[in-house]
Amino acid sequence: MSPSTAPARLGKVAVLFGGLSAEREISILSGRGVLAALCEKGVDAHPFDPGTEPLAALGGQGFERAFIALHGRFGEDGAIQGALEWLGIPYTGSGVMASAIAMDKVYTKRIWTTHGLPTPRYLLLDATSSLREVPDHLGLPLIIKPPHEGSTLGVSKVRGYSDVREAFHLAAQFDDTVIAEEFVEGRELTVAILGHGQNLRALPIIEIRAPQGNYDYENKYFTDTTEYLCPAPLEARLAERIQNLALEAFRSIGCEGWGRVDLILRQADDEPFLLEINTSPGMTSHSLVPMAAKALGQTYADLCVEILQGASLKIKRASRPDPGPGLSPAGGGDVE
Repeated sequence: MSPSTAPARLGKVAVLFGGLSAEREISILSGRGVLAALCEKGVDAHPFDPGTEPLAALGGQGFERAFIALHGRFGEDGAIQGALEWLGIPYTGSGVMASAIAMDKVYTKRIWTTHGLPTPRYLLLDATSSLREVPDHLGLPLIIKPPHEGSTLGVSKVRGYSDVREAFHLAAQFDDTVIAEEFVEGRELTVAILGHGQNLRALPIIEIRAPQGNYDYENKYFTDTTEYLCPAPLEARLAERIQNLALEAFRSIGCEGWGRVDLILRQADDEPFLLEINTSPGMTSHSLVPMAAKALGQTYADLCVEILQGASLKIKRASRPDPGPGLSPAGGGDVE
């Protein structure tokens, strides 16, 4: 189907939400919103929770597309994408490899560094690391976080040497290896991205101003005290530069469909630094991708339909090759 397919002709759609990750609660909120929006637009959409239903059931219900509204592990990390590839159900967002890389903040940083893209300096920590020396390398304050979680889960801002150990143990509840990252003082920005290939486009930049600069789990999803400025108050040339950087960062990982790139704009000199990519961002009432789309006049429901229209399988299904005259297929015939 082409990206312009009418909503009612998109076939039977599974909206995947819930799941097994620490972000299950937010995923349920996202999925319920997406499900209601698609049904409102006339899509034959149905809920499916991989956290409570066996994945094998997806293959036997005639689903023609899947909208992934899962966040975190087993939903945003390539796992569900691989299952959908195997089942032959086209799905929204990035493919297996891009999803897995983007979910891993270490590999994301390595790729960005290889491409010459700016990202804060970092160290990898484990149980054998000398935590006392971390501020000597990265300065203070610094950030400590797990590399495979989203929604600010397990993230700490460390202000003194004595805080490093506690922050490490918090992050280590989520991952065996932990990232210590240079803290860049500045403005927190995010860029939503939609589309595929050469048609990727960056939506208006959002600036996030959280109370005391603390954009944590509670302020992200459940309070109304965080201020969002969309479009962000930036000089036009700087805004374009940031959007282009976000697109380059998105492409460098191989992402497609939709997603969000988070950045920090250094206060001292207006230099942007890439923080992370979300390949299945939140779709709640507080979420940022719908906010950016709204700034362009696109409704939440129309955004959901556009994302769904781009659903696809990313792994090419090759037909079995013809062995040619005089040759037997693998496993057949005798070898002389």
